[in-house]
This record gives sequence, structure tokens and C-alpha cells, in this order.
Amino acid sequence: MAWKTLDDMDLNAKTVLTRVDINVPMDGGRVTDATRIERIKPTIDDILAMGGRPVLMAHFGRPKGQVVPEMSLSHIREAVQDVLGVRVNFATDCIGLAAKEAVAALPDGEVLLLENTRFHAEEEKNDPQFAAALAALGDVYVNDAFSAAHRAHGSTEGVAKLLPSCAGRLMQAELSALEKALATPERPVVAVVGGAKVSTKLDLLGNLVRKVDYLIIGGGMANTFLAAEGVDVGKSLCEHDLAETAREITKKAGEVGCEIVLPVDVVVAREFKAGAANETVPTTECPADAMILDAGPKSVVKISEIFENAKTLIWNGPLGAFEIEPFDMATNAAARKAAELSAAGELISVAGGGDTVSALNKAGAADDFTYISTAGGAFLEWMEGKELPGVAALG
Repeated sequence: MAWKTLDDMDLNAKTVLTRVDINVPMDGGRVTDATRIERIKPTIDDILAMGGRPVLMAHFGRPKGQVVPEMSLSHIREAVQDVLGVRVNFATDCIGLAAKEAVAALPDGEVLLLENTRFHAEEEKNDPQFAAALAALGDVYVNDAFSAAHRAHGSTEGVAKLLPSCAGRLMQAELSALEKALATPERPVVAVVGGAKVSTKLDLLGNLVRKVDYLIIGGGMANTFLAAEGVDVGKSLCEHDLAETAREITKKAGEVGCEIVLPVDVVVAREFKAGAANETVPTTECPADAMILDAGPKSVVKISEIFENAKTLIWNGPLGAFEIEPFDMATNAAARKAAELSAAGELISVAGGGDTVSALNKAGAADDFTYISTAGGAFLEWMEGKELPGVAALG
């Protein structure tokens, strides 16, 4: 779909309402990871360079429509200021007199941070009057919070319908990367989908088999597919009640020319702990008293060969129990192979989802991926083929 960017807008002398995601982790009043703040800096820099006055809207935590002092955005004002390198002012509310006065007093070249939008229950209800109160504060709306774009909230969808709207630089980069990976990809396209349960990714698998040439399934999900084929997976994590669903997905894949790739060998152990005694066996020879905790080296070779012949890779979820050694081998090796091909310009690689980002960071592969999405829910819903309200509103 087409959406406008900052380059399409006249921001000179305009108050620019900018929806950002700065819902950062904190410990004892200190921001422990400023990545989300760092990612909005290009947008704020450009708004300021274009003569605009950025007014930031954001949520923080889950206050559920109540004023919760520890979830006030005032706690991260200084961290935002440090990253942006300009003075960041603070308004004690996101609508009403306090917000209006703070906007009116905002000097050129400075930024205003509004209080947590979710202190108002009307935000998550996408209440029209609340959206209108937000819109009254600005001249232009910029959405730079892809991670919240799957929510039809006042600050993500409601305002977008009331003001000239566009995507910020982070949203633009995210949408461009995802379009390149799923909507208009270079083929062959490979998807890696891992994780514990098939049940949480049914929509995702159903959409991907129609879009990709190879679907590599790992983690506990692979066990469910193996069991559906009649393989004894011993005491492995497995959703036996979804065997028929797995067979239906496999059948659909065959009909549309998508090859489902399952492990050909596996690493098994009798206990789930770091350094547990383990062995590598063919997939069909998992002992009855053992559990599958990782894909084996032959599986990694097969995955690497698929990567080498691919042009586009979408990755969501680990191939094994990557949190503990030695069951991180397959995820690490495959991730490093994808990173190597991406760095060489031979592969476009897009990854996202909480465990995925952790796994790729742990493997030391994240920096060489073409694009890493930090948007968990929104990234998944996009991959599932669902319309995201916050993106649709920019069209």
C-alpha cells in the first residue's frame, strides 16, 4: 500500500504530533535499554531540520486508563533528552489545558513530551472525542510507532484520520523492509518459523505457505509436525492434538509449491538444563525417554544450502532451546550463515519477534541482518497478512 513520508509534508513552523514507541525497560528509575529511544532520533532530527516542532505522544506500561505515577513518562524525559541531544520539555497531560499550554510555550528547536496516553481509558477505546482532543494540539500527525500500529487506538488511528498524516523514518524503514520481504520479494523466499507452539502461529503458517518457497520449521513446532507424520518424538514438547492441523498445513504447502523443511537429525537429552548429557540422532530415532531440544548438524547443513540459494529470508523464532547451551547450536549456526550472506549482499534478511531478536543477538548475527524489527505483535500480524489499523490510517 502507499503511505506518505516526512518528505511529502510541509513541516515548517508546524506543530508535529509524533506517535513514538519509547516503552523502554527500567530498573530503579534508570533506563536499562535505550534502543527504542535511539530508533526515533532520525525522525525527530528530520522534523526539527524541516522547521517543525515535535510533540511526542507515547504510552508507557499498562496503566489501564488510570493515572499510575510510576508509569509517568516524566521518568524517562532525561533519557529521551540525552539521546535526542536537544531540550525535551514535559507536559503533565496529553490532552486538555496542561497540554495546550505546553504546546503553546514550546520554543523552536526543542521537543515536547506529552504524558502517557494510556492514563486515559479513551486512548485504548479509540474514543473520537479523545482523538479530537489530541489532534487539536497539532497541525500534522506523524506515526513512528510501528510496534503499536496493530492497535486501533486514539493516538495510532484516531488522530491519523483528523490531521494530514505520514510515516516517520522508523515506520518507513519497517514498512519498506516488510514490503520487500513479503509483498514484492526477490525469489526464492525462505521463512524460518520456530518457537514452542504451533497453536500460537497458525495464522502465520497459513499465510506464509502461500507466500514463500521454503518454510523451515524449528523448535517445539517442528516436533508437532514430525509427530503428525508418524515420528515418535518421545517426551518432547509437542501439541499432539494439532496433528491434523499440521497435516492440513503441509497439504496446503504442497498444493501451492511451498516446501516445508523439518529437521533430518536432532539433539536429544533426558533433562532440560544447561550442559545436560545429550546425543545427536536421526529424526526418526528419538529415544522414548528423551526429548528433542535442538536441530542437528545435518539439518543445519540443509538449512544453510537453502539460504545460499535464496534471495529473501524472513525469520521468526528459534530452531531449538536457544536459551541454554548446547541446545543453541542450530539457531546460532543458521543465524550466522544468514548474517554472512546478508553482509555479502547475497540475501535480504528480515527478522522480528521477541525471542528472535534475543536469539540473533546471542548468536552475534543481528548486526548483519538487513532489518531487525523490534515490533513483536505488529510484526507477527503483518506476517499473518492482517491489516494494521495504524498503517491503514496513513493510506
